[in-house]
Amino acid sequence: MLIRRIKLLKCLGARCSSSHYVTTPIFYVNAAPHIGHLYSAVIADAHCRYQRLRYPADDIRLCTGTDEHGTKIQQAAANHKVPVDQYCQQISSRYREVFQAAHIQNDDFIRTTEERHKQAVAQFWRTLHSRGHIYSAAYSGWYCVSDEVFLTDSQLRLDEASGTRYSLESGHPVEWTEETNYMFRLSQFQDDVRHWVKQEARIRPAKFEKILLDTLSEPLPDVSVSRPSNRVHWAIPVPGDDSQTVYVWLDALVNYLSSLGYPNEEFLDHWPPAQQVIGKDILKFHGIYWPAFLLAAGLQPPQQLYVHSHWTVDGQKMSKSKHNVVDPVQAAQQYTMEGLRYFLLREGVAHSDGNYSHVKALRILNSEMADTLGNLLSRACAKSLNPRQVYPQPHVEHLADLLRSVDAAKRLRDSLLQLSERCEAHYECNHFHLVADTTMAALHAANNFFESARPWELKTGNEGANEPRLATIIAMTMDALRLCGIVLQPIIPQLATRLLDKLSVPASQRGWDCLNENFARDSINSSSSSSSRRSHDLDGQSSAMLFQRIMEEKDKAVQQKPQPQPQPAKRSKSKKERLKAAATTITTTS
Repeated sequence: MLIRRIKLLKCLGARCSSSHYVTTPIFYVNAAPHIGHLYSAVIADAHCRYQRLRYPADDIRLCTGTDEHGTKIQQAAANHKVPVDQYCQQISSRYREVFQAAHIQNDDFIRTTEERHKQAVAQFWRTLHSRGHIYSAAYSGWYCVSDEVFLTDSQLRLDEASGTRYSLESGHPVEWTEETNYMFRLSQFQDDVRHWVKQEARIRPAKFEKILLDTLSEPLPDVSVSRPSNRVHWAIPVPGDDSQTVYVWLDALVNYLSSLGYPNEEFLDHWPPAQQVIGKDILKFHGIYWPAFLLAAGLQPPQQLYVHSHWTVDGQKMSKSKHNVVDPVQAAQQYTMEGLRYFLLREGVAHSDGNYSHVKALRILNSEMADTLGNLLSRACAKSLNPRQVYPQPHVEHLADLLRSVDAAKRLRDSLLQLSERCEAHYECNHFHLVADTTMAALHAANNFFESARPWELKTGNEGANEPRLATIIAMTMDALRLCGIVLQPIIPQLATRLLDKLSVPASQRGWDCLNENFARDSINSSSSSSSRRSHDLDGQSSAMLFQRIMEEKDKAVQQKPQPQPQPAKRSKSKKERLKAAATTITTTS
């Protein structure tokens, strides 16, 4: 218990004001969205939904958007034979549509081609320049067009056969580039950035802190922050020098400021970000360049970077060349978007790559969403057991007897008593897979209790005398469903809403503080009484069918295939008829 509380306090380190500003990376529009992009968004969305649930008085803000400048965008538009601005609009709209379908509750969707962002970038540049952190110099080095970054020799590998150099990290080819650029004095901020990285809970998971510190253990070179406009024309011009355009990564990082209204002072109401969710491939830009740029501009770096790993597909790296890029819209047609959200947060862990597998998704969603959660709701709401269609009030004497005599009832009580604290600790650290684990354990306990209590047997015999015990069993089961529904709201918001709607739980009773209102807490707290929660009707307009089992096409075909009609059985001859037939046979033979 003490260790869990210490871990919780560490995770809470980033929370120090009533404003809680969270960002996703802005997504590069050189290609359509895939599940990796959606994963970043649902992490940030689930985090913010939990914050609103747990801290309803706080001002929670979520920003996402699209990164629309740079050489790759120019090339992608040319390949599609459309103007660059039209191409950006089309791809950016697809990100909006996917996030809306996934019910991402973002407060802002920013595009780097918007005028408000261009003005913010220009002001940020002027601030860095006026403070003496930017200078002009001839620059030469290996440039990776795909990654939009200059690389040193130590970051490359040489293919002896072709003579081509490739990025060690991404595997993309590089080209030698010589040009006059503006440079940022990154070397001057190495110690400051190292100090920032070392602060408690600054980089999570901790393995990514070590990666940054390893990089910072070697001298940082100054970095180019502009490109010649004759090479990269689809970009924001450098203020006062139209021959240069702002380096795409400096441009992109400023979006976190422009979304808040920078340079107007109102942005300070939410600055610095409480948490910035990023993929591990952009760790260097957010963990080294970004804090250095902010410190140079006199601004506070983010309170926390939350870094997640990538998704493979059936154990293989996701790539266009392998034709295994997973489109979230297509995946949602099979699993539903809520099912896809649940699978990504249930299966994904930030510190290691997740594996997207159709077989695994099918197994998890059918087992946990359809069977464990959905089936329990259907059984508790079945008219055969619950003909009055109510969420009943437990009867004190029957509750006490069940908790004394039925081991499964004790296990359910213990599971629900621990639900709030355990899930709070997991949510605070973005451990959504552990929230799912804990919640499913509680639902398994509820299913086991329902089976052990055998409520259907109470519908036989003296039904009137059995009614109080039956009502108590249903009430205990619905308490478990209600609590798990509240806890799961950040992960599967639409399904959780449908569950709570069916149970007629008022909106005012869906907050985190309502997790203490249940039979388990009543049974150990003499000052609390289950009588305070009266029986009430279920919502007759809502379906108890929460999540339908997902069937493979072959299973559907078998189910739909016409079955051969059984032939009527031949009537057996009686003993008298058999003797008569035998006699006839003997006579004929004679």
